Amino acid sequence: MTQQRSPLSPPSLPAHLAADPTSQMAWTIAIAADERKAANITLLRVTDVCYLSDYFIVASGFSRTQVRAIADAVEAKMEEQWQRYPLRTAGKTEGSWVLQDYGEIIVHVLLPTEREFYNLEAFWGHAERIDFPTDDPEPLL
Repeated sequence: MTQQRSPLSPPSLPAHLAADPTSQMAWTIAIAADERKAANITLLRVTDVCYLSDYFIVASGFSRTQVRAIADAVEAKMEEQWQRYPLRTAGKTEGSWVLQDYGEIIVHVLLPTEREFYNLEAFWGHAERIDFPTDDPEPLL
């Protein structure tokens, strides 16, 4: 059984990543997504396998409205805590897959069908995978 955390405190960044500012920003993004009830938040540390970015963050929203709300929350938290704005944003109008490019971090917020179809985690399977713990109860078997 997983340990539940207080709903008032976000999960802590893993110790081996805590000293890296880019990892801290990636964790900030994951927290923002979690605050908007994103599902299956995954951080892919692609530093050693990709020249485009250091992190890909992948999260699911269950409606187009929620996907946009997650993307808006990410943008607001990055502006508030890091004074950073996305270099580019794509897909916000349609809302099935929003991509936010922060340079060293690329955020993907997708509907579950889009996420399953494109399967970014498998495509970048050789990257270090960092699962973000959530308060969601364990599924019933």
